Amino acid sequence: MTWLANIGSVSFLLGALVSGLAALWIARSGAAERSDRWAAVAALALTANWCFAAASFGAEQPIVALTEVAKNLAWIYVLLRLFANDGRDETLRLVRPAAIVLALVESFQIVLVMLALRNANAPGAATLIFETSAILRALTVVGALVLLHNLYVGAALSSRRILRWNAAALAGMWAFSLNFYTLSYLTGEIPVELQAIRGLAAAIIAVPFAVGFNSNAAGLEFRPSRTLTFRSLSLLVIGAYFILMLLLANSLDMLRGDIRALTQVGLILAAGALALIWLPSQRVRGWLRVTAVKHLFKHRYDYRNEWIRFTNTIGRTGFDETTLQERAIKALADITDSPCGLLLLPEDDGALALGAQWNWPTADLPSSAMNSDLAAILEREALIIDFDEVRAGKEHHGELAHMPHWPFEELRVWAAVPLLHFDRLVGVVILARPAIERELDWEDFDLLGIVGRQLASYLAEQSGQAALSEASRFDEFNRRMAFVMHDIKNLSSQMSLLLRNAEKHADKPEFRKDMLVTLKNSADKLNLLLARLGRYGTGAREEMQQFDLAEISREVAARFEGSHPVRLARCEAVEVVGDREGLEQALVHLVQNAIDASEPDIPVMIETFSNGISGQCQVIDNGKGMSPAFVRNGLFKPFVSSKEGGFGIGAYEAREIIRAMDGRLDVESREGLGTRFAVSLPLRSAKAIYSGPKDLIEETV
Repeated sequence: MTWLANIGSVSFLLGALVSGLAALWIARSGAAERSDRWAAVAALALTANWCFAAASFGAEQPIVALTEVAKNLAWIYVLLRLFANDGRDETLRLVRPAAIVLALVESFQIVLVMLALRNANAPGAATLIFETSAILRALTVVGALVLLHNLYVGAALSSRRILRWNAAALAGMWAFSLNFYTLSYLTGEIPVELQAIRGLAAAIIAVPFAVGFNSNAAGLEFRPSRTLTFRSLSLLVIGAYFILMLLLANSLDMLRGDIRALTQVGLILAAGALALIWLPSQRVRGWLRVTAVKHLFKHRYDYRNEWIRFTNTIGRTGFDETTLQERAIKALADITDSPCGLLLLPEDDGALALGAQWNWPTADLPSSAMNSDLAAILEREALIIDFDEVRAGKEHHGELAHMPHWPFEELRVWAAVPLLHFDRLVGVVILARPAIERELDWEDFDLLGIVGRQLASYLAEQSGQAALSEASRFDEFNRRMAFVMHDIKNLSSQMSLLLRNAEKHADKPEFRKDMLVTLKNSADKLNLLLARLGRYGTGAREEMQQFDLAEISREVAARFEGSHPVRLARCEAVEVVGDREGLEQALVHLVQNAIDASEPDIPVMIETFSNGISGQCQVIDNGKGMSPAFVRNGLFKPFVSSKEGGFGIGAYEAREIIRAMDGRLDVESREGLGTRFAVSLPLRSAKAIYSGPKDLIEETV
């Protein structure tokens, strides 16, 4: 294997030369703004020193091992300085504990080198030392790779372009080392082939690392996410656990016989029990999260993630049948990791009563949970109550005098967040104490206050929708009554006209005969009105039937005999499909409107015919007419009328009735000339064709 030794010597010499030149180039031409420049120079210089020592003495010598420890510590320090390039001390707080752990593990190699010298003649001890050294080196490399990954992922997008050369070089160096030490541990000896090219690997890595220090590589910024931080801490905890178990397992090699086997089994059971008990524990995870946020971040909350979670909670479709009030409580509770909460809603007297609860079925609150005076303080001051301060006797706006007794008895009560919408109190959310005890701080107050206002808008919108629905039901009732009053007004007009004519023509037999017909029609119309009263405004669709449009026109014209002249200018038999009673009601409205717009002796004309597609019934008058603006914006709008004392619903009701029959109501009007209302209904033959052959056969039969 002499040729491998020669290749190794040349490789290490090349590594020493390239690493030294790279260190010199960074020292002279590297970006002066970067705080890690001299750390990189030192790391490359120590790498050159290690390569030179390996080429001179052989890679297996103790002095070479010590220079390798120095080189590895320098690279860990370089990684730490890469995190600090944004110039903020908070960034170093995130990774300094991990870097210190890696440095301590690497420093332990010095102890192993000393133990190897003392036990050189003890094969068993030497093997144990070699395996321990290899596995510790592998764990150190894994930890360094994790930190490097966090560095690159947490960097700003604009900084990754600058960071990529350094990150790629370090990733290549530690990936090679990971393979080297893993094979060493698995085989129990140093892989000579990889050993021979370690210097070459150092030379290859030094070049891109130096390129990353050009003058354009300044201004790095590190912005780690909380998720990334928690995962990194979890990896560190798992790594520490793994190292502890490994050291304990290797120490068992000093035991013999049954005691060794018994100890191994007991250790495995204890480790498994510890993992099953503590790793899934919500309390342990909560403690880890609180500790990380408290010591590693400038801000407690990741506002982006909090907003996404809040939106998802509020915007759920409700497959779990939770109400908006319950989701509002949960949205606030999730922010502070509170396990449960209550929602207090205002009563008519201004006091607050329990409106909803989330995960707190045992809450025992009085009927008036908070009085109106305390509610007024919460509304006026937008005060978030910290009940720990209340129990300690501290107040801010005189709220202690109005505080109820139940928060003092229920120690789980932690905070009260007012929900304000346009400075009006919509409700108050009571949050329970989180599993990990902590105090409310300014960041809690700010975030809870903003989220409370957002929740208040959702609750106010829901209340508005409920009020609108209730108002719609009342509007439906009012609309029914308006239709009834309109029909009664028409009957009253007919009776008044009949009474005026009776004073002049009561002695004429023909008039008395017409009067009886008119009275009979009015009575029939009143009975029909009573029958239709429960149907107005319900949107119910009447049963469609066939009838002759001309016959309806004649009946409507006959209704107004003796009160106002109504003439049938054109009356062709037309078979249509629709609601016969509804159409008659609509035509009566249209004719009555035409009469009201006409002079007493000017007749209203009715034309009935077919255009080949639909049946047409037109009501024509020569009255006052209507403006285009009124026809477009007011004619079919309920409760808008051009007549003095009019209800403004006759044309609207007629159009709605005709639309329910799949028909149309069109209008043409000119001021001073008159108006034409055109009713279009589907012909019986056309309706049968649209309905299909089956319906056509049934109708024919």
